[in-house]
Amino acid sequence: MKTGQTKDDSERFFRVKHRDAQCSARLGALHTEHGDAPTPAFMPVGTQGTVKAMTPEEVAEIGAAIILCNTYHLYLRPGAELIRKAGGLHRFMHWNGTILTDSGGFQVHSLSHLKKVTEEGVLFRSHIDGSLHLFTPEISIKVQEELGSDLIMPLDICLPYPSPTKQLESAVVRTTRWAERAQEFHADKPGFLFGIIQGGTSLDLRKQSLAELEHLDFAGLAIGGLSVGENKQEMVEVLTGFMAEMPEKKPHYLMGMSAPLALLDCVGLGIDLFDCVLPTRLGRNGTVYCAQGKINIDNACFREDFGPIDSRCDCYVCRHYSRAYLRHLFIAKEMLAGRLMSYHNLRFMERLMEQTRQAILTDRFLEFQRSFATIYQEKSINQTEGMG
Repeated sequence: MKTGQTKDDSERFFRVKHRDAQCSARLGALHTEHGDAPTPAFMPVGTQGTVKAMTPEEVAEIGAAIILCNTYHLYLRPGAELIRKAGGLHRFMHWNGTILTDSGGFQVHSLSHLKKVTEEGVLFRSHIDGSLHLFTPEISIKVQEELGSDLIMPLDICLPYPSPTKQLESAVVRTTRWAERAQEFHADKPGFLFGIIQGGTSLDLRKQSLAELEHLDFAGLAIGGLSVGENKQEMVEVLTGFMAEMPEKKPHYLMGMSAPLALLDCVGLGIDLFDCVLPTRLGRNGTVYCAQGKINIDNACFREDFGPIDSRCDCYVCRHYSRAYLRHLFIAKEMLAGRLMSYHNLRFMERLMEQTRQAILTDRFLEFQRSFATIYQEKSINQTEGMG
């Protein structure tokens, strides 16, 4: 095995416990040295070694067993070497659960002021101070190893949507070559290495990428380059076209997804892992999830609304604080507003995953999905009527 673990470790890394009788949704568990994480799972994003506005204890309290941290940001500041000296990222940030780190490739392409992509890697300038850096597949893996990541992503080429077919074809080919180099560099070292499927919305390219990566026998497979601008229908259609060919005994990870309705669609296709910055970003900007959809807390209709964000929610915020109080905090620009609303939004996502796992276990996922979709609206709603 070249995934950083022995064959026995790899087989214990992920286990499918139950498959829904009516669709491809599956209940599973990831096992790493930092504990077990049930799947399907939503991973809160701790970009710079912190889930914004949350303590690690609060992240565990809302039900998360696995979080995502960002290789690019931690490489630039404070530096992987410093984190290694601190005993690794788990100890540095005081998180006892599993950590997945992305390769840094997406941020290199989207944040750096100047970049040049060659077969060797990506030459880029830091968005912080303009300093020049080179990320190669080997350097990206080395940084993640120094961080002490449990789940590791190889450097890939993630293009914006839409991109010309020729560019997508080239990105798939180079992503595979870089994955091979990452695998060779990481061989027999701690941490489970995933491959990343690219190809935009081209089903043929997705299938090509999947076949090439499956041949390399990674511990898991991630799906990159979706949820980057295409509409929900396009995303679901391309996933439907190749998910049946994904290896059943390995975890399937859709990168950068949190929209509840689309997330449930993807669970039904057999996706196990999701991540996104949106729940905490929305919370910091005054938008919160409830059973009927998202609400903007600064709306005037909540000025004298002394009920919770969502009466169906079991989180600390909904048990103790009113919409009126949260609106006051937000308008007064108190930092507690962002903390409380981020807490609620992440608990909403974790609770959705708990309900999803229970529905799969009892072979009623499709029923649960339909029930959720009849109430939840993707667009923000700003009236209180019927929102209990």
